[in-house]
Amino acid sequence: MRPARRPATNVGRARLQGIRLEQLLRTIVVRRGERDYVFVLVPGGRQIDWPKLRANLGTRRLSLPDRDEAREATGYERGAITPFGSRTAWPVVADAGIRSAGRVAIGAGAHGVNLHVAGDDLVRALGASVVDVTKSDDG
Repeated sequence: MRPARRPATNVGRARLQGIRLEQLLRTIVVRRGERDYVFVLVPGGRQIDWPKLRANLGTRRLSLPDRDEAREATGYERGAITPFGSRTAWPVVADAGIRSAGRVAIGAGAHGVNLHVAGDDLVRALGASVVDVTKSDDG
């Protein structure tokens, strides 16, 4: 018997979990400076709007760490990064759309494992700042 394969797309992953695409969250680790990071929670079908995020964080420069740096900063492999249990409790920025999504799915620290929770409860548990920091993947 072959192990089950993960769906290849976020739409497929959302469908498998019985949720809408915008309820499937990605946790993106963003570097603000040397050894200074922030987690950004991005709903499915959206991407970081870098000018909005820079304005929110009050910085002119942000970047994405490479795979090894992200693992060192969080303790998680790329694709399994979550703010829960990270090596350091970095600040969390949740896109404003999370509040209206209802139940959301966020990575739980291992590939293929998600935690389903009400968006408001997630924001509260993480002490996240809720800000409009994304734009549609369509542009």
